[in-house]
Amino acid sequence: MAEIDTKLVESLVAEQFLQWADLPVRPVANGGWDNRTFHLGDHMSVRLPSAEHYVAQVEKEHRWLPELASSLPLPIPAPLAKGRPGCGYPWPWSVYRWIEGERASRSAIADLTAFAEDLADFLIALWKIDASAGPAAGVHNFHRGGSLAVYDGGTRAALAVLADEVDVPLLTEIWERALASRWREKPVWVHGDIAEGNLLVRNGRLSAVIDFGSSGVGDPSSDLVIAWTLFDRPARKAFRSRLNLDLQTWERGRGWALWKALITIAEHRESDRQKADVHRRWIDGIVADHLGADA
Repeated sequence: MAEIDTKLVESLVAEQFLQWADLPVRPVANGGWDNRTFHLGDHMSVRLPSAEHYVAQVEKEHRWLPELASSLPLPIPAPLAKGRPGCGYPWPWSVYRWIEGERASRSAIADLTAFAEDLADFLIALWKIDASAGPAAGVHNFHRGGSLAVYDGGTRAALAVLADEVDVPLLTEIWERALASRWREKPVWVHGDIAEGNLLVRNGRLSAVIDFGSSGVGDPSSDLVIAWTLFDRPARKAFRSRLNLDLQTWERGRGWALWKALITIAEHRESDRQKADVHRRWIDGIVADHLGADA
């Protein structure tokens, strides 16, 4: 496969979209993992799947994002055109309208509690949209909205690897509580990857939500992970209060966050200690919340 770089994007655009062929192409800082993202002129972006298992996201976003947008209180990506394989690149790709904003971070956010409440309002609106025809959680979105049991083996393997540094019985209890329940309501739309890189900030406030590649229909608990990855205790409490979900859904949300933290620490504790330490802090928040220390 051709290397995904500026030259490839320029060639694809020139081959398939002559009306944009003269626009400059430049990489986007923190351009993503599932997709590689580039500026196209000042008002558009190009996204190309980085591997075959991300290709299904292209059709899904083109099909559903225009329908979701009208019911949401904040901007989301607007597909403008779908590209074909070409120039040595084997998969479909997308052109989107560019959305201004910086990646969410505590330094960029003026009031973390207000940010948490704004995000909760966005999720409430998303979960209210009719999901009856939407794509059920599965391989296409890495089971976001589906059962945590898919990741049971990997979670327990990570616990075994980390037995010298984590409280295995306590984390196993948190994990098993997450596995013990199911979403009993109607399936809802889930974003699937509510993370700092997919939340945009302008003037200190949440301004847009991007990257719906992991979206699908099912259990909303996977959309709660941000509570432990970005929020402090007051913001987490405000987020939880605003969403008004049952305890078991909150426990499943902790399970999603715990799975990701454990497998990341197990993979990177020697090769990238800074990244591992970030995910250790996730676990500190998960444990505090589980033990009621946030109350």
